[in-house]
Amino acid sequence: MCVAVLSGCAATHASTSQNTVVVPTAQAPAVGDATAIAKARADSSRYPYVQADIDFMSHMIGHHAQAIQMAEMAKSHGASPSVETLASRIINAQRDEIGTMQTWLRVRNQPVPDAKPGPMMMNMGGMMHEMLMPGMLTPDQMKALDAARGKEFDRLFLTGMIQHHRGAVEMVTNLFNTYGAAQDELVFKFASDVQVDQRTEIARMERMLVALTLGISP
Repeated sequence: MCVAVLSGCAATHASTSQNTVVVPTAQAPAVGDATAIAKARADSSRYPYVQADIDFMSHMIGHHAQAIQMAEMAKSHGASPSVETLASRIINAQRDEIGTMQTWLRVRNQPVPDAKPGPMMMNMGGMMHEMLMPGMLTPDQMKALDAARGKEFDRLFLTGMIQHHRGAVEMVTNLFNTYGAAQDELVFKFASDVQVDQRTEIARMERMLVALTLGISP
């Protein structure tokens, strides 16, 4: 399994042991919703999108889906109240963001991936490979997280989610460094929000991890 660093970052189902995450597809404008489609096309004529934008929005769906899968373990794995609160925030925020990304793709007549955590099929040099997005946990890491309980779960969850969030920030950075990308107004705003939110949560989780290590309240 290799981790891709691509220009373009957090599920219908994937499982670690007994856990399966299902994220409902967001309600999007129907194909016949001429108003939504016309607006998307008008926006695109002013702020054209490129393949890197499509890849970013598509790949971040699976990235977010894994974060939700991780967060949904908190309640059943003996997480501390602070970790459980953080996990709930991640679930709520990233479910909404998955809906935003799926809608953006749908109204532009692009393929809409299911919200499934795990590797994606990527075209590398004309050949298709299964690859994880930056920061995503490997199957072994997910199994270890699923097997943990209590403080050990908190520790693995925080270290894993920090890794995961850093991958999302890397994906945004790669997008912004790609010529012609992020000119679409919604893509730019969404990617900027992801970057700020994930960096803020990384700082919060680092403090929580230090507190856990020292045995003090965060």
